[in-house]
Amino acid sequence: MKKIIELNVNGEKHEVAVAPNQTLLEVLREDLHLTGTKESCDLGSCGSCTVLMDGNAVLACMILAVDVKGKEILTIEGLAQNNELHPLQKSFHEKGAVQCGYCTSGMIMTAKAFLDKQPNPTKNEVKEAISGNLCRCTGYAKIVEAILSVKQA
Repeated sequence: MKKIIELNVNGEKHEVAVAPNQTLLEVLREDLHLTGTKESCDLGSCGSCTVLMDGNAVLACMILAVDVKGKEILTIEGLAQNNELHPLQKSFHEKGAVQCGYCTSGMIMTAKAFLDKQPNPTKNEVKEAISGNLCRCTGYAKIVEAILSVKQA
């Protein structure tokens, strides 16, 4: 039996009817049509579905939608403000840190949560921070470079 819940996604409140076993990923993609959050392994292994929940990087495929009541969810679609890309989005583009793009939103969301907590990381800290995000197209060098170029002074 579906239950009506209120979700706060990208600063907007949404009332959605969800089944008790429906994941946040399913609701974001199927009900809210926010398809920037990707579905890949559906096992919590690849990081493609990473979103921010109250500022922390989480795997949307591993969280039930009914459990996010009262939480603030930020997806890749919510990063850009006033038609201006977030610095991480710009950097990934400028540094060529995308290939097929499938992992990109998860990488960027993971990097945002990390940089918010560690604004001046080392290269090794960046590598460790994104270690849960898999990319099958790159050697990660440009991804790490893009994240490091955004670090705060």
